[in-house]
Amino acid sequence: MTEKRSAYAAAGVDIAAGQKATELMKTAVHATFGPEVLSGMGSFGGLFDISKLKQMEAPVLVASTDGVGTKTMVAAHMERWDTIGQDLVNHCTNDILVQGAVPLFFLDYVASSKLNPVQIVTIVSGVAWACRALGCALLGGETAEMPGVYHPGEIDLVGTIVGVVDRARIIDGARIQAGDMILGLPSSGLHTNGYTLARSVLSNLDWREPRAELNELSIGEALLAVHRPYLREVQALWAAGVDVRGLAHITGGGLIDNPPRIFPPGLGAILRCGSWPVPPIFGLIQRLGDIDEAEMVHVFNMGLGMLVIVPPADVAAAQQAVPEAMVVGEMAAGVMGVAVRN
Repeated sequence: MTEKRSAYAAAGVDIAAGQKATELMKTAVHATFGPEVLSGMGSFGGLFDISKLKQMEAPVLVASTDGVGTKTMVAAHMERWDTIGQDLVNHCTNDILVQGAVPLFFLDYVASSKLNPVQIVTIVSGVAWACRALGCALLGGETAEMPGVYHPGEIDLVGTIVGVVDRARIIDGARIQAGDMILGLPSSGLHTNGYTLARSVLSNLDWREPRAELNELSIGEALLAVHRPYLREVQALWAAGVDVRGLAHITGGGLIDNPPRIFPPGLGAILRCGSWPVPPIFGLIQRLGDIDEAEMVHVFNMGLGMLVIVPPADVAAAQQAVPEAMVVGEMAAGVMGVAVRN
């Protein structure tokens, strides 16, 4: 007797593939678990013991959800899936870090038109690796197969992070003053924004060939450079007693739209061109796309992944604690938003 094919599989959803992916990723996920995690994979919800938060005077949970945008399409083009999971965790960690929070746990969502277990496991293993590196539990997630919603060969990747900060240590920019200095922490490249423009400009080139102008990296390698997390650097500043008055994660909106989100009324920033190195991938995009400088700084991070605002007296201590930190500008009264000047 011929075995009847599953109607669900005929409709385009393979339940077995999802189960296989879940089984394969267990080891990577469990490696992120500390004693606070009270549930294993497969539960309807993740359980996280927050008893340790009692040691804080007034613990405040900080949560954020984000994705990696069309960087997933670069991963698909390069057939490389080990980096975008790291991008996701690091991006979300930086987003809550700007308010002074450290991560507790993470949830991921991976969806595609058809599940490829090896591909999904590679992505989630990247998520787990980054979580473990940052002391964050990968508490749970969702893997979805949705033919008709997603194009064949493409995936969607989203994550939610929950962290904690003591209320007295929340960083909201309110203490920023005119004359405070802006330190820049270098990015590894585009991080996770601007990829729609970058792909459009670079689409006709060979993405696998090493290029001298990219220090012998290929375009694909430069575009897939992992989004840097800045948790350890900021923790080093705190440990050195640096008064961190403001933090801005430079994501979508580039150097123009992100910093003003933390500015007090009446203050703006002056960023000094030439005070930091710009990764060569940005120069390639600008030249081939014939993009003016104003649009470049509005779309991309241009080599600055995080801005740190400190009083002038703390600059030396900050640079001693984090040698990569560069003085890239200052806060000023009467400046609207961000002014990029020579």
